[in-house]
Amino acid sequence: MLTFLYYTHLKRHSFSIQIPLEKQQLPGYPEFPITVGEHIRKKRMDLGLLQREVAQIIGVTKSSIWNWEHGTEPELQYNPRIIKFLGYIPFECPDDTVGRLAWYKRAMGMNLDQLGEIMGRDPEQLSDWLSGRHNPFRKNRDMIELFLEKSKYMIKSDETYRFQNNLN
Repeated sequence: MLTFLYYTHLKRHSFSIQIPLEKQQLPGYPEFPITVGEHIRKKRMDLGLLQREVAQIIGVTKSSIWNWEHGTEPELQYNPRIIKFLGYIPFECPDDTVGRLAWYKRAMGMNLDQLGEIMGRDPEQLSDWLSGRHNPFRKNRDMIELFLEKSKYMIKSDETYRFQNNLN
């Protein structure tokens, strides 16, 4: 509600005018982001940042940000920095054990060798599970569940990522 004062030489008048103000969205603003690039664009526009500024924050080139915002998926290695910039993980965590392991691998930006090393598993075996070529036996599913439970807090690149809300 805005109040305006109007003065004449005889008396002072006051009146009120209601002006509804709606924030106009910029062209290309993703209301309901789906892809990682759309999430980045939404956050960038909300913060009023340029693509080159986001590129500096994430540690990539301006053209990488442009490509991501226009449909190219980022490489796995950049996911932890993207997640840190966004403040959340922009992709859903499945309910099944193998799906949650694939989600964890993606969120942490790991390749199969890195995941195999921290899990103590052969990367080829992980590849078989994650691709759906083979399903892990009960003993291995239990081992994956235990690994994911212990990995709710993971330290990588001097940053602590908390995955508790997404893993439960």
